[in-house]
Amino acid sequence: MLAVHAWRQFLNMNQAHRMSLFHARTNAWPARLSRAARTAMAVSAVAVLAACSSPVQLMPTPLKFTTGVVDPFEYKEARGGSTSIPLLYATNRAVFLESRQPFYSIFPSDTLRMGVARVQIGDGTLDWEQLRLLSTSASQRGRPVLSLERMDELVALTPQSDAETSPEAQAYFALINDALAASQHRDLIIYVHGFNNAVWRGTAQAAQFHHFTGRQAVVLAFLWPSAGSLLAYATDVRTARASVPAFARLIEMLSRNTNAEHINVLAFSAGARIASEGLATLAQPKEGETREALRARLRLGQIYFAAPDEDTYRFVTDLRQYIDLTERVSLGANLDDRALRFAARHQRASRAGRPSADDLTEEQVDFVNAASQRLNFDMIWVDPRNIPDLGRRAHSFWFSNAWVSSDVLMQFLWHKAPAERGLQEGFTAQGMRFWTFPPDYEQRVSDLMRMR
Repeated sequence: MLAVHAWRQFLNMNQAHRMSLFHARTNAWPARLSRAARTAMAVSAVAVLAACSSPVQLMPTPLKFTTGVVDPFEYKEARGGSTSIPLLYATNRAVFLESRQPFYSIFPSDTLRMGVARVQIGDGTLDWEQLRLLSTSASQRGRPVLSLERMDELVALTPQSDAETSPEAQAYFALINDALAASQHRDLIIYVHGFNNAVWRGTAQAAQFHHFTGRQAVVLAFLWPSAGSLLAYATDVRTARASVPAFARLIEMLSRNTNAEHINVLAFSAGARIASEGLATLAQPKEGETREALRARLRLGQIYFAAPDEDTYRFVTDLRQYIDLTERVSLGANLDDRALRFAARHQRASRAGRPSADDLTEEQVDFVNAASQRLNFDMIWVDPRNIPDLGRRAHSFWFSNAWVSSDVLMQFLWHKAPAERGLQEGFTAQGMRFWTFPPDYEQRVSDLMRMR
């Protein structure tokens, strides 16, 4: 019971604000709602998610690139760069018409399709030097819009297809290996987008992440078939579950056919459903395979769940199965996340990004408590009170806030623990560990950049 008390104590560590790692579930979904209440809920849901349908503007420059200490685009591959970004992608969306440039539907299929997308930053009047200045400036004025220019599908693998014998698949993996060889970082990062993401939005989010790695990291967007509609949350929940096999198949193929030193995963919001269950699926060894051999085969590195919209119980159940196969698993959580509040009511269960200990067994709580100290599981408290320019109920903080995006980048590019990225350690009375952004975080980041 001490572990349960430790987790709940985090809720009350600041009595004035009443925040915790795990919220008590006081907002049970009522059996019957009045028409007025249902209408109010619908209006609230639209307000919560409306930001998801706006154009994707270039995210605020991560703090680590506004210190003036380092130029993220100093390497020769980025010099003389373009405002157009090529991006690897994979999708299990069905197509309306088979072609080199297909039109992807909102329906899932059993065929895994892979190709290269091209995302444009700005309207064509922005040149590289202007973009470079914007990308190292803290100013948020005049941020250009990102738009999807084209998608070239290079391979389509049905469930019966063998990637090992497919010339198209092997050519695509060779393309990835060429990108890895040219990169300063030998890792492959898989981005899994969230709810209400049309193809253009998912590619834009992944492209700007790639851009702010100094265009050095190799990023692949997994574009699962979200309906791209504010009112299709229930549909996206089902589609996300249906996309788990495709995601697991993708990771397995990439680990088998590419030279990536590590395969990293950045999963946002509802994308956590796919990544969490997919990683648990991959954690099942083949007959006669040892745990060490499985870890070496998959080469899973940094796993980051940003505002994960997955049942807390299911998330922890999955985590126990795969955490030992990874280098590090992080969970970024704003405990006032309004989108996850809505999701919890809709799903009648707390979300991993806004969790409740009431949804866990005592054994699960003991596991997470131990994992936070000994298994490289980092709970990162994204507290809007301590982070500049972060809305109290923010959901998309991993890319919309300069402090948080800076930490995400440092984890993926540096493979460092939170303390080595400038975060501040905290403990409950019973010893549960968590991490926060300290008031002097900006100075800490400047010092870290100088040390490198």
